[in-house]
Amino acid sequence: MKHWILALLSAVALSGCGYNDFQRLDEQTKSAWSEVLNQYQRRADLVPNIVATVKGEANFEQETLTKVVEARAKATSIQVTAETLNNPEALKKFQSAQGELGGALSRLMAVSERYPDLKANKGFSDLRVQLEGTENRITVARNRYIQAVQDYNVLVRSVPSNLTAMVFGYQAKPAFAVQNEAAISAPPTVDFEKK
Repeated sequence: MKHWILALLSAVALSGCGYNDFQRLDEQTKSAWSEVLNQYQRRADLVPNIVATVKGEANFEQETLTKVVEARAKATSIQVTAETLNNPEALKKFQSAQGELGGALSRLMAVSERYPDLKANKGFSDLRVQLEGTENRITVARNRYIQAVQDYNVLVRSVPSNLTAMVFGYQAKPAFAVQNEAAISAPPTVDFEKK
């Protein structure tokens, strides 16, 4: 009978200290991260089709295409595991590679505006729409992940659950950060002069 009472008291103590909340929120961060990875993979899968379509344009700038292909290779070469979520350096490396791919694709789309035949290509137009949709999905998935990490980190730092965090070794998770915070804080330069 003593064992049952002790087990019951332990269960009540654990449920009141946030232990179950840690489990729930940890799973939410993992689930949200999986969706981020899913959307990044969707983007990476589009790249070969975009590159193949653009290569059909005889005079297209080879350097731009090369940068896209290299950025994709770098982004897909980084192995992401559940530990990545708890390792700020690994997360930063992954984010940097994804940022490079996003930037290279943005430059490719900007350069493609100079090629009327490419802009008129139905296949390229469809791929462009898919890429824009995927970028929007990436943004939504990252926002969900950011919110899940925020909820988890608040629990880690709040009283009395911070005591549970210390006992069980739960630590704050690194946030998803902007790749170049200084660059986006500066106002853009706008030049309306024709060259």
